[in-house]
Amino acid sequence: MDKRLKLGLGVVLVSVIFGGLYLNLKKEKVIVKNTPEAVVKMENQKYIEYINPQSLETKNIKRILFFYANWCPTCIPVDKEFRENEAKFPKDVVIIRVNYNDPDTDNNERELVRKYGITYQHTFVQIDEKGNEITKWNGGGIDELISNLK
Repeated sequence: MDKRLKLGLGVVLVSVIFGGLYLNLKKEKVIVKNTPEAVVKMENQKYIEYINPQSLETKNIKRILFFYANWCPTCIPVDKEFRENEAKFPKDVVIIRVNYNDPDTDNNERELVRKYGITYQHTFVQIDEKGNEITKWNGGGIDELISNLK
């Protein structure tokens, strides 16, 4: 077999393998976001990527929306602090990262920005299980978040 043909087949094979892995990861992400099993998994996590907050079926969870942007100079260190110190959050708190205005912001996230009147990143909104706003504040890290909980 000619070297160019072997190389071409190798590239195709690698593309198929990695493409399949990407699709499986993408599919897993959707499954994690939308199934009852996801709720169980998320109860053990305190800082999660955007999901529909009402999909967290447990009523005794305080839901905090963290409106961030990947380019935001104050959001980046807070994001790192939250990821590294997830165990410091109270057991009844879940922080949901909502992408404020990046190219990756989806329509559901944009709707939350409109719904809660978010005008800039690094804003936190505590909501009840029905999505009603309880309190809102700007800035801060873990200590400010815990002190602002209602």
